Amino acid sequence: MILLPLAPVEDGALPGPVLTEIATLYATNHAFFELSGDFPDPGRITVEQVAAALADELAHEGAEVLLARSAGRLVGLAATLAHHPDPASEDPDPWIGLLLIDATAHREGYGRTVVAMVEDRFRAAGRSGVRIAVLDANEKGLAFWESQGYVTLRRAADREAGRPCTVLRKAL
Repeated sequence: MILLPLAPVEDGALPGPVLTEIATLYATNHAFFELSGDFPDPGRITVEQVAAALADELAHEGAEVLLARSAGRLVGLAATLAHHPDPASEDPDPWIGLLLIDATAHREGYGRTVVAMVEDRFRAAGRSGVRIAVLDANEKGLAFWESQGYVTLRRAADREAGRPCTVLRKAL
């Protein structure tokens, strides 16, 4: 598996064919998006909506969207932040803002592999830990992160929509 940063083209737009692949990946995860409420109709996620969501992710300083490919196929995506998006925060850790794995390939090890690769990137950058906020309604997500060695730090509301979340951390 390879993990590569999503790179906008000259005018800052995302490449069309890659954007279509990413939209397909998002569409396989309609159950997650029903929980999150990130899209008005999780059963009909459009390329334009995904482009806007990715632009929002990349608008933060130190943000990256990493594409995971296996045998050339897009199997996952991780959005990361080099630091907490609130400049007043004293949180020293980078964050995983989103992990999406093609829902047709869940439970095949891709999520575990992508997380390990993201953690390796942070380790190589000299970081000592990583955090994630998981929606409280996402019980499967919380169980996944705990199985990867993440431990609960606190409960909080997410910054975008005030949804109840559990903040977890893993030492690297």
